[in-house]
Amino acid sequence: MSEITDELLGDARERMAKSVEATMHEFGSVRTGRASPALLDRIVVDYYGAATPLNQLSTINVPEARMLTVQPYDQGSIRAIEKAIMESDVGLTPSNDGKIIRLTIPELNEERRRELVKVVRGIAEDGRVAIRNVRRDVMSDLKELKDGGDVGADDEHRAEIELQKLTDAEIAELESHLKAKEAEILEV
Repeated sequence: MSEITDELLGDARERMAKSVEATMHEFGSVRTGRASPALLDRIVVDYYGAATPLNQLSTINVPEARMLTVQPYDQGSIRAIEKAIMESDVGLTPSNDGKIIRLTIPELNEERRRELVKVVRGIAEDGRVAIRNVRRDVMSDLKELKDGGDVGADDEHRAEIELQKLTDAEIAELESHLKAKEAEILEV
């Protein structure tokens, strides 16, 4: 294969790996039976009119296996943080003493576990779509190169086969992470 197609495939490999990594990070924000600061990664607080990630407004700690504490840097933001947590999809009820917000993580019931598995599958589907979008972009780049006469039809075909193998491998990796996360959620 030519240098140009190798470069395109290398770029595709990198972008697909980043999609898998981003999806895994999203998986981390879905709650299992254990406390983890990553649960609050997706929460955005309306802080004086600006949408600000919670982890930029506070310190998040795990004092016990089933509890998170959120300590705002600015005590005036405690109400806004509490409201953002209530409105989020994490399913936790905050209690605050004026200085710290405590989030007790309850045991997951069967129904909630099933809902969380659906959330995780949705996140995985977004990851698959991102990987396929990378493939589509690179396929169109390859077609442009062939049409422009920069690479021959054989090189283009070989690169498309490699790209498909790469896509299948990245989606398989994403699937294995999905299976592991589902098992973690369903584990009693």
